Amino acid sequence: MIPILGRINELSRKQRSSVGLTKAEKSEQHELRKQYLQAIRGQVLTTMLAVSVVDPLGHDVTPEKLTHEKLQRREQAGQ
Repeated sequence: MIPILGRINELSRKQRSSVGLTKAEKSEQHELRKQYLQAIRGQVLTTMLAVSVVDPLGHDVTPEKLTHEKLQRREQAGQ
């Protein structure tokens, strides 16, 4: 689980309550949400880069764009 999720949920509950959020808390909430989205997008990208699509005949039909991105990442890791 993403560590900042607890604080995001806490701020969300407070925002919906009668108390509301201060300007500082709204700013914190915005930053935490940006960090959360960045983490999720990173996880999705990592997962997608690990996927290979194979047709019923066993041929690799992974989209060219994904294959190209995998090769670029491998080259960068090798440097």
